[in-house]
Amino acid sequence: MKKNKRILIVGGTGFIGFYLAKKCLSKKWTVVSFSKNIPRKVRYLKNVKYIKGDLSIKKDLEVLTQSFDYVVNLGGYVDHKNKEKTFSSHYVGCKNLSNFLINKNIKSFIQLGSSGEYGKIKSPQKEKSIGNPKSFYTRAKFLATNHLMGLYKKKEFPVTILRLYQAYGPKQDINRFIPIIIDACIKKKIFDCSDGKQFRDFVHVEDVVAAIIKSIENSEVKGEILNIGTGKPKKIKDIITFLVKRLKGGTPNFGKIKLRSDEMTKIYPDITKVKKFLKWSPKIKFTKGLEDTVRYYEKNKNKLSKIH
Repeated sequence: MKKNKRILIVGGTGFIGFYLAKKCLSKKWTVVSFSKNIPRKVRYLKNVKYIKGDLSIKKDLEVLTQSFDYVVNLGGYVDHKNKEKTFSSHYVGCKNLSNFLINKNIKSFIQLGSSGEYGKIKSPQKEKSIGNPKSFYTRAKFLATNHLMGLYKKKEFPVTILRLYQAYGPKQDINRFIPIIIDACIKKKIFDCSDGKQFRDFVHVEDVVAAIIKSIENSEVKGEILNIGTGKPKKIKDIITFLVKRLKGGTPNFGKIKLRSDEMTKIYPDITKVKKFLKWSPKIKFTKGLEDTVRYYEKNKNKLSKIH
């Protein structure tokens, strides 16, 4: 009898973690989530085993006594007011997790990296470029990548790094860019924003999950870094203008928030490598993905603060 695959999703209560867990359950895999928090009602899945713990505390990992075929690390959080905690959750946490798993015979370890690891590298950003990230968060991600690649080279640890650009979709936290604008438009608020001249790359969460699954199942991408995005950046002002028109509300104060002097106008990936290695490319068009996201928040507008 064929044994069910077992996957550990670190950060399984989060936005991407929810969609990944849901997909894994549809494949009849056994899913365990390890996270600092229990899931909010909107992201709860009854067939997932939820374990509370903190990656930055080594002892917390000792509760993971069962074996796993696959591990996906989506863990960590960003708190600009607590830089040390942010750094610890992404770098120290990743080190603790990978060192804990090093002799556990896992088949695949997927680390969700960040496009911010490239620092000031000009777009389209390629995986072979070596960045110099400055923020606590992106620096932590960059150091985590280096640590994991070192384990791959020294001990053949089966890691793949997925450098993610801007994920979006229904059920995203209300404090992220697209939900913030949707919420302001629904509530017909006047809201401050930049001049909107930046271009950013938005990739739907279901496309992100598809890339993760393909990475898990492809042995040829061990020791590789792959960009996960669309390669087709969208202008921030165009997104805001569309949402204001679509929701018939909200008044953006363009230019009220000043850009940092060193902020890059365009940030987007070259996705040639991921197309070649994984035969993956984003399937959900931004117009459809954005409309689905808008409809979700419209439907749940009276309880957004409670469920998110």
